[in-house]
Amino acid sequence: MSYDLPQLRIGPVEIGFPVVQAALAGYSDWPTRVIARRLGAPYTIAEVMLDKFVVNVSKGRKASRYIRTGDEEHPCGAQLMGSTADELAPAAIKLVEAGFDVIDVNLACPVKKVLSKLRGGFLLSDPENALEIVGRVRDAVPPSVPVTVKMRRGMDDSPESREKFFTIFDGAFRLGAAAITVHGRTVRQRDEGPSSWEFLREVKRHAGRNTVLGSGDLLTAQSCLDMIEQTGVDGVTVARGAIGNPWIFGQARALAAGEAMALPSLREQREVLAEHYRLAEATYGPRRCCRRMRKFGIKYSRLHPQPEAVRAAFVTVGNPDQWRELLKTWYP
Repeated sequence: MSYDLPQLRIGPVEIGFPVVQAALAGYSDWPTRVIARRLGAPYTIAEVMLDKFVVNVSKGRKASRYIRTGDEEHPCGAQLMGSTADELAPAAIKLVEAGFDVIDVNLACPVKKVLSKLRGGFLLSDPENALEIVGRVRDAVPPSVPVTVKMRRGMDDSPESREKFFTIFDGAFRLGAAAITVHGRTVRQRDEGPSSWEFLREVKRHAGRNTVLGSGDLLTAQSCLDMIEQTGVDGVTVARGAIGNPWIFGQARALAAGEAMALPSLREQREVLAEHYRLAEATYGPRRCCRRMRKFGIKYSRLHPQPEAVRAAFVTVGNPDQWRELLKTWYP
């Protein structure tokens, strides 16, 4: 079975295949995005960055680690989070100057610390401020750079929350947003319970020709195609489903074409793990890299025939030599 999928376009930016990598805090850094692109992702979004961080850190090691794009990565987006338009707008300009092709405004993060700072998902309860942010960011960056928005379906399931969602959703498009990604869970749900694909279907019908991307419960290649087919969204953004399984994008392409979906062999897993580590070491340095890559190794271990043993091995890795020895032992 093959799928007649739409070709994704975000404003003037041609994406193509409509299964892309989402921004995921702590994970979708430059090495991860490069690996995803090489394995079939047509578009990736950098992990969310605070407006104050972007404005204050313009050069040096931190900037090279986080505010970074590469030649093979385009088109790529950068996700911004903050509480006021006065700080988000100048941060958006800096990210465009750094080479990002799309600016994504986060109105979705459900983390308690973020909500307490009146950022992320909190803004779904404050349509006036949320729309001022979207409008100011849109005005700040060049017309050739699309501005997109990431939302959840509301703070909760109350009628008031639903009304505020559609006020922001419709208002963002009127202000010039090129696309809106909607996660099918509420802010209160965080990552608990199912993502409402029924709500995504309703939102896409409501949006008409406006570009809507879906998010939530995309843990396999098949689920990515199912969401597009069942809800009518123009594309999907894969977050947790791509961490430790960057092959999901190539698998989705194969399924869409009616071809057999190949699972990565141990040799393929080893090669990708080694390259991911190499890119991370070049970005963070040997000491910082090893700590950071442990969490990725744990995610990659789920694809191994002995996932529990390999996961335990990754937990103990403390230096580059141990990393290489682990690959030699478990990925012969």
